[in-house]
Amino acid sequence: MTTVIDGKQVAASVIDAVKAASQTLQDETGIKTGLAVVIVGNDPASHAYVSAKSRMAKECGFTSVQHTLPEETTQEELAALVQTLNEDESLHGILVQLPLPKHLKSEPIIQSILPEKDVDGLHVVNAGKVATGDLDGGLVSCTPAGAMVFVRRTHGEDLSGLNAVVIGRSNLFGKPMAQLLLAANATVTIAHSRTKDLPSVCRGADILVAAVGRPQMVKADWVKPGATVIDVGINRIAAPEKGEGKFRLVGDVAFAECAEVAEVITPVPGGVGPMTIAMLMANTVIAAYRKAGKKAPKF
Repeated sequence: MTTVIDGKQVAASVIDAVKAASQTLQDETGIKTGLAVVIVGNDPASHAYVSAKSRMAKECGFTSVQHTLPEETTQEELAALVQTLNEDESLHGILVQLPLPKHLKSEPIIQSILPEKDVDGLHVVNAGKVATGDLDGGLVSCTPAGAMVFVRRTHGEDLSGLNAVVIGRSNLFGKPMAQLLLAANATVTIAHSRTKDLPSVCRGADILVAAVGRPQMVKADWVKPGATVIDVGINRIAAPEKGEGKFRLVGDVAFAECAEVAEVITPVPGGVGPMTIAMLMANTVIAAYRKAGKKAPKF
């Protein structure tokens, strides 16, 4: 029987651990974990994400600060706000919701966040620490960190002798995911749109991670029988069966057919998605522990 991972359930267990860690830190040191979220402009999807993040921070017992800036905010104004948040001792995590409005450059803003407060794990210092295997010194990008929770709960901490294939080489997901798998002793291949004979590369994978943004690209005959399949894609496709102009969400993996072959698989929606916010909360409490000079918990 194929195991379908319930991302909501795993995310809830991470959140429970975050709440406990946050409370312990407060009881032992008097320090309350603090997270600041910054959003610029009117993008409805971004506002929905930010509300969910702020709500979850409050639920975890954090000090939750939200800065909602108008669409016409200048680069200088946004940079000045980030600087103020960097200097605020009560805040341990800073998150600037992407994408920013078109007239703003996101990269200088992300790189201006102090690495130890960069709970999205996007600063070059944090990316570099992940790349060099210093997982206890940096903050790991939330989505790959969440995907690794699934991998560890399936295969344990040590992936020695297992082949992993990551389809996708983005800085946001593909590269850090590959580094995390490598740090856990898997033998890792990063595949992408230019890879020759992609299906046969994938068939060698004990752990197959898809993150390319192409709906249902991975077919059953790409999957090694008994593999673990982690689907990071989230794509909207037309769903005429639901009515005219309706959509449904699918991953990069053709779920129904691949579930017949895989031993463990994540669904879309309800797989990796819920883990992203959970790992953001985990990163924030880790940052708070480090600031307090305490050994950070593992999630």
